[in-house]
This record gives sequence, C-alpha cells and structure tokens, in this order.
Amino acid sequence: MELQIRNLSKTYSNGVQALKNVNLTIPSGMFGLLGPNGAGKSSLMRTIATLQEADSGSITLGELDVLKEKKEVRKVLGYLPQEFGVYPKVTAEELLDHMAVLKGILHKKERHAVVAALLQQTNLYEVRKKNLGGYSGGMKQRFGIAQALLGDPKIIIVDEPTAGLDPAERNRFHNLLCEIGEDRVVILSTHIVSDVSDLCSQMAIINKGEVLLTGDPLRVMNDLNGKIWKKMIGKEELMEYQLQYNVISSRLFAGKTLIHIYSDQRPDYSFEMVQPGLEDVYFSQITAAAAAPGMNEVLKAMS
Repeated sequence: MELQIRNLSKTYSNGVQALKNVNLTIPSGMFGLLGPNGAGKSSLMRTIATLQEADSGSITLGELDVLKEKKEVRKVLGYLPQEFGVYPKVTAEELLDHMAVLKGILHKKERHAVVAALLQQTNLYEVRKKNLGGYSGGMKQRFGIAQALLGDPKIIIVDEPTAGLDPAERNRFHNLLCEIGEDRVVILSTHIVSDVSDLCSQMAIINKGEVLLTGDPLRVMNDLNGKIWKKMIGKEELMEYQLQYNVISSRLFAGKTLIHIYSDQRPDYSFEMVQPGLEDVYFSQITAAAAAPGMNEVLKAMS
C-alpha cells in the first residue's frame, strides 16, 4: 500500500500558511518526515489522520480517498499524536481494553487476546496492572504505540514520539518502531535527525510548509560527498565566517566553535573535509531555503 499526497495546501484562520503545495509519495516501511518545530509536520499529520481539512489538494491511501472517505480511513489508521494524554488512575490493561472496544473489537475473548499480545509486543505486559499515572514517559509512549496498533492498521502515524525520552527508552522505542514498520506505512514525524537516520529507508525534509527534499537518507548523504568542510574557530569569529562562507551549522566543542560549511571546493588549507551525515543534509537544506528569499530580492534589485 502507498500513500500519495498531491498539491496539498492549508492556511489557518490567523493567516498562517502551514502547508504549501505539498507533494509526497510514501511507500510501505518507515518514512521520516524531518523538519524544525513549526515546519508544518503536525499540520500534515493531522490532515492525513482526518483530524483537519485541507484547503486544496488530495491524499490517497491505496484506493481510499483520505479527504473524502474519512470513516474508512480511520478503520485502517493508527495514530500517536505529539500530545498524548492518558487517564492516570486507570491501568494500561483496562484502558487498552476500552480502546479496543472503541476500535470495534467487541468479542471479549478476542479483545483480551489482542490486548495481551500488544502489551507483550510493547514490553508492558509485566506492568499491565499498574496505573498509567505511574508510568515513565517512555512507557507512556510505548502504550501510545500499543493503542495505535489496535485493529492491525495499514498506516501508522507517530508525531514527535521520542522528544523528551532518555537514551535507554529512546532505544527501546526505536526497536519497537522498526518491528512494526516492516509491512505497513509508518510515518515518523520528528525534528530529531538521528531518529530518521537510524530508522527510515525513505525521508523528506519540510520547512515552512514546503517539502525541500525527498529520498533515501544514504543517497542524499552521498550527494554531499566532498562538499562539507569543518573548522574550529573562536566564537567571536563566527559572524565573520558566516559572512564569508556558507556556514550550515555551528556548535560549541571543547570551548571553541566547530563550524560546518557547504562548498564545492576546499575553501582554504585550514578546513578539513567531513564525511557528510544526515544532519549536514538537513542543515544545508534549511540554510539554502532561508537564503533563497533574500537572494530573490537581490536578483530583483539587479534586474
């Protein structure tokens, strides 16, 4: 099954254009939607999940028209939103059983078997009798995946699922996502670059409602081979280098500032070539998109 998004746009009542003519083809497997906070990721996820209307465009899931056949889409959809609340005084087993009823699993014996299997899959079976209010952040996220898997959905959407998790819980969550992403469409929306590089075979970068790049993470990293250079500088030199070079990222390291720049050739002998990572792809795309409006103004002034 394949999800196709064509010319999708959405503007909110306050005038913010959250999605601008978005086009994506999302195959089965793990698909990473990468972008900064406010990029339009959640707006796109909510639209796919039938929680809000689009202004224009289309979304199809196999033969289903997502924007018109909402009830049918919800039957094959699993969704873990960015803000996922639970009833703190209810056990995981009780709440998942209740959600299974809402999902249409009405036969008691079948429902108990499904609930037990999902709690086992998400490594929560041993704490199934514990109130959800006593769960850690990572345990709540795994419970969120358990409820998203009810009804054996064909498409699963997880929105910023690892934000705030400690490294151990993040690894557990990654392993769980890999397991469920083998035979269905799983869309992972995140601003964490390593989530996409670790998990996804296909990806897109989105910013300010526009898709900047799509492809295989390994391929898009290879496309930058020989074009990313690094140098340690004093923090007081950063602005000078930003004016002189295409600095795509900077961070503190051992009390100094480590910069990465994008250049087809070695800027000078003081720069060292870097094997590009997905973070370099991400920052180069975001930087280029941010510079484009300013460049357009320059070109207009020259014409």
